[in-house]
Amino acid sequence: MGSLIMAAIVVVAIAVVIQLMLRGWRRRAERQAALIGALPPLPDTVGPAIVPPTRGLYVGSTLVPHWNDRVAVGDLGFRHKAVLTRYPEGIMLQRTGAGPIWIPDESITEIRTEKSLAGKALTHEGILAIRWRLPSGVEIDTGFRADNRDDYAAWLGAA
Repeated sequence: MGSLIMAAIVVVAIAVVIQLMLRGWRRRAERQAALIGALPPLPDTVGPAIVPPTRGLYVGSTLVPHWNDRVAVGDLGFRHKAVLTRYPEGIMLQRTGAGPIWIPDESITEIRTEKSLAGKALTHEGILAIRWRLPSGVEIDTGFRADNRDDYAAWLGAA
């Protein structure tokens, strides 16, 4: 009987912790909503690709300069399989299971590799980080981990 009571206490404790985590995520999203604002609209047309499509994982976006301050607004805080393509007008990040992200060329301030971003830490420079300015004026880093790290050379050369 004692083990059943202990099991029930553990289940209740886990449920409370999960509820508190969800509440914290929602509050973070509410705090960031005005700061982030609306994302740039998708363009009607784009020119030929400067850097061909790169398959990988959208790691997330963070507020600059904190590599671990994940953006929680909308679906920006969740990891998704993605394809990253560079055009003369900007960068298109097409995510599976989420809306695309358009990064206009004039908003891009830096493209670099990082060891860690958005709570994802690697032992080598395995994340392509795109620093860009939102229409609201806030700078964010958008992280992408390519399936093939050799593809980063084309991205760093096109920056």
